[in-house]
This record gives sequence, structure tokens and C-alpha cells, in this order.
Amino acid sequence: MTLMETKLPGVKQVGRGKVRDIFEVGENLLIVATDRLSAFDVVLPDPIPDKGRVLTQLSRFWFERFHDVVPNHVVATEVADFPDVLKPFADQLEGRSMLVRKAKPLPVECVVRGYLAGSGWNDYQKTGAVCGIRLPAGMKQAEKLPQPIFTPSTKATAGHDENITMEQAAALVGGDVATEIGVASPDLYARAAEYARERGVIIADTKFEFGLYDGKLMWIDEALTPDSSRFWAVDEYRVGISPPSFDKQFVRDYLLSIKWDKTPPAPHLPAEVIKGTTERYREAYRLITGKPLD
Repeated sequence: MTLMETKLPGVKQVGRGKVRDIFEVGENLLIVATDRLSAFDVVLPDPIPDKGRVLTQLSRFWFERFHDVVPNHVVATEVADFPDVLKPFADQLEGRSMLVRKAKPLPVECVVRGYLAGSGWNDYQKTGAVCGIRLPAGMKQAEKLPQPIFTPSTKATAGHDENITMEQAAALVGGDVATEIGVASPDLYARAAEYARERGVIIADTKFEFGLYDGKLMWIDEALTPDSSRFWAVDEYRVGISPPSFDKQFVRDYLLSIKWDKTPPAPHLPAEVIKGTTERYREAYRLITGKPLD
């Protein structure tokens, strides 16, 4: 089934993002990834089938793979292992929800860039640097960086996140924690990028979220998904262009083609755009995990 909004009568809802619905269940949180999709910071009226399941199952894959590198917030991912109060809602929750520890999120987004793309490419063209980090002259769009760079940003409650320096990050989270996330983020990225590349996927950049639980650093939210990362197919990769990505590119391209003004309400999507977007999400999951989404 597709899911635009999670409805769990009797369970306390404590948050609703562009994609995820969050509920409080005892000492833990329940995070449900819906099939909502946002483009240009506006939630669209049409669900993307299987999107929420891809986000959840791919996060589960990475959390399990790197659980010994950085502790993560996952308590359970199967409805059968959830508290009894949630089991009547299995049709909504199966495959797209996680029961997680209630960590205190850090007010910093942890972005790691391995290739010159997106806003990083725009910055480089203007300044020769990305977020103040000087890069070699003459680099081209989508070119691999000499080494991955960590570029923290703020978490904007409205509008776009803003890039900040490590000194500014330390002012927000403390020097020791800033050092920890500055080490953990590139390490996780490098491990994931190496694994994915062997399976035909380039992780150009990604965003990690961390929190504190019992005073210790914990990896939270989602992990290396098409929503939090820029995935390129190895066989489509070319330096000097913006390679196709495994995300909502079909949607963005369509909305640009009809000259939507990027203000609500968003227009409905044609069936072929919805289908193409679902296929890209599912293909990212298949390539990385080695199996189709069941």
C-alpha cells in the first residue's frame, strides 16, 4: 500500500516532517517513512509508491552494516518486535517504520562530499573553494575530490540549511562533539562509498544526522538513502556534466518543464513521472543491497 499520512489512533504523534511521521512509544520513538515527496521545499500531492519502504529498508541495511563503527538509534525494525500498541497498525507500518532510541539531535547537519556537485560545484565556480575549503584549480563538474571533505551546515526550520565552519559547529555542539562528528562522518562516507562503488553506485555526497544518547554520540534519522545522498550509476557517470541521480530527479525535471513557480499548492504528477521516480528508488535499493525490494 502507499501511505501519505500515518494514522495511529491512541499513539502520541510528536512530529511530522516532509516525509516522516514521528510518534512517542514509551521511552522510544517510532519513525514512519511515508511515500510523501517534496520538491523545492513543497510537499507534492501525489505519493511515490515504495519510496518510504526504500528509505527505511536502505537505512536499515546501512545501520546494520556499520553498527560497530558508530552506534545507531535502531531498537527494532519488524512490527512483530514492536510494542503491542502498534501491532493493530501493521498494514501502515510494515517495512517502512523503525522503533528507535530517543536521542537528543545535534543542531548540525553533517555533510560529506566526495565529488564536486550541486551547491559545492556552484561555490567552487565562484570562489575556487567549497564551504571555505580550497580545492585545486581547474576541476570540472562531478569530478572526484582529492579526498572527501566534511562540510557541516545548520538545520533550518524554514528555507534552506546554511553551510558553517568547523569553528561554528564547535560553538553549537561543543569542541569534543564537533571533533567526533568530524571524524565519524568522513569515515562512514568512505566505507559506504567503497562498498557502493563495487556494486555500481557512486555516492557523490551524503548527509548524516547524529544525536546524543546517555552523553554519547549516536547515528540517527536515516542512513545513506536517495533522499539524504546523491547517488550516481557508475555506468552513467561522466566528468563535466551533472550525472543522472537515483532520487526525485524525474519530478524536478517535470516541474521545471511546466514552469511551476515553486509555491504551494504543487501540481499533480503524471503517471509516467511517478512510475519513473519509483523505479529509480527501487533500483538504488537493488544495486546497493544486491536484492530487489520485496
